[in-house]
Amino acid sequence: MKKFLTAVVLATGLLFANNASAQMKIGYIRIDDMVSLMPETAKIDSLLERYQADSINPKYAQIVALYQFKDSVYRDSLKTSAIVRKQIEEELPSLIYQIQNWQQIVNQALESKQNEYLNPIYKKVFDAVKLVAKEKGYTHVLTKEALLVAPDADDMIAAVAAKLKVTIPKTGGR
Repeated sequence: MKKFLTAVVLATGLLFANNASAQMKIGYIRIDDMVSLMPETAKIDSLLERYQADSINPKYAQIVALYQFKDSVYRDSLKTSAIVRKQIEEELPSLIYQIQNWQQIVNQALESKQNEYLNPIYKKVFDAVKLVAKEKGYTHVLTKEALLVAPDADDMIAAVAAKLKVTIPKTGGR
C-alpha cells in the first residue's frame, strides 16, 4: 500500500510540474539594441558635444588660469603674506590634481551626463518590454546575452519596436 501511495504522490507531483512548466513562456531582447534604435538616442551625441564645449572645456581653462594665478602669487614671496601663502599652498595640490587628471574627470562627467540623458529612454524601453510581455503572455524576459540558444520567435525586439513605433533597419546586425 505504501508503494502505491508513493507512486500516486510522485505521479501527481510530475503532473503539476508538467503543468507549471507548460505555462512558462520565456522571451528575450537586447535592451541596448532597442535603445540604440530610439530616435532620441541619435540626439545624445550632439548634446554631449555641446555639454563638453559649453561646460567642461571652459572649466578647464578656468582651472589652469586659477592655478597659474595662485602659483605666481605663491612664488612672489616678497609681496605675499605668510597667511595667504599657506592658504595657496593648501589649494595648489587640488588644482594640480585636476589638471593632471583632467581627461579622467572629463570622461566621468560625460558618462554621468550620458546616463542622465539615457535614463528616460531606458525607462521607456523597459516599460514597452513589460507591456509586450504582458500582451504576448511571456512570464519571463531575459537579455539575449544570457541565452546560448533561443528560438527566433521569442525575440521580442520586433514587437517592442512596433510598440514604440520605431523602425528596425533591414541590415540590423543584431
